[in-house]
Amino acid sequence: MRRLLSVYGAEDAFPAPGETPAPAPAPGRGPVRGRTEAPGSPRTTDDLTAPTDLALPTDLSRLSLNQETLRQWSLPELADGCVRAGVPAVGLWRAPVQAYGVAAAVRLVRAAGLRVSSLCRGGFLTALDPGERAAALDDNRAAVDEAATLGTDTLVLVSGGLPAGSRDLPGARERIADALGELAPYAAERGVRLAIEPLHPMYAADRCVVSTLAQALDLAERFPADRVGVVVDTYHLWWDDTAGAQIDRAGAAARIAAFQLADWVTPLPEGVLLGRGQLGDGVVDLRWFRERVETAGYRGPIEVEIFNPALWDRDGTEALAEIVDRFRRYVAARPEPGPPAPGERHSYKG
Repeated sequence: MRRLLSVYGAEDAFPAPGETPAPAPAPGRGPVRGRTEAPGSPRTTDDLTAPTDLALPTDLSRLSLNQETLRQWSLPELADGCVRAGVPAVGLWRAPVQAYGVAAAVRLVRAAGLRVSSLCRGGFLTALDPGERAAALDDNRAAVDEAATLGTDTLVLVSGGLPAGSRDLPGARERIADALGELAPYAAERGVRLAIEPLHPMYAADRCVVSTLAQALDLAERFPADRVGVVVDTYHLWWDDTAGAQIDRAGAAARIAAFQLADWVTPLPEGVLLGRGQLGDGVVDLRWFRERVETAGYRGPIEVEIFNPALWDRDGTEALAEIVDRFRRYVAARPEPGPPAPGERHSYKG
């Protein structure tokens, strides 16, 4: 078993509230904001916008690297590596940012000239116990404050699984809606939008009872679009043949708050949390997703979020160079006319 997999067991790499997080690896080897625009909403100079030719964004101006994709890197190494690779934005996670110091992280990222595309994560809002619910709301308010301090307008929410002994999925989703009703005004006052991320159904029991983009939108649409949006993550949505229609629905209402990339590879590892594949290694039609969210009006960062011990076990600079190359080949490039080349896929989604 590789070194990092022994450090990050499949169940403890991304602990839910109440779980004990694994220790961070030793310092690594190697050195945005943006949203779907509502009708009539003003453009700002710090928005990351798509090129005029939406089919061919071959530059890296919208690429963002999620911090956990290269978990072997410290935050200073992440900033230095992104600058060297020409990646202009990063998606950050609360635990390593807290360990480094939020104020210090702000200074580091700004000095490097990087934008923060998102902060992960808030959520876990399904508790039945009043004390647990109050603690979750307090933690989410703290997450909002951290996002605002870091300069991102997007807090990603992993909504939470079923409480112990419960089989009530609709009831859990209603508790999420109730929590959003309390959190959305607080976040809006601080310039932060809550972004509901639907997770693949295999996570519904213990991590996220919101499994489809339709379910996420059903929750988000109870609130103004500038307060609650959704995340389009290819790893979690690739299987759903309604994904295209739901992306269109999200775009029409200016609800796409974030767009994240990872591929689906099999067999899944034990515990399934660390099975997100390198771009181009699996079955997801990544270019189709990129084109669809852009057609729906999304102009924000395109964030690569991969949890994979094999990637963590590599030299960070080498791994990032491969990510950039794969982004250009499988996400950004215009497909050649004619039948698909080996490794290319035609989408069946509506």
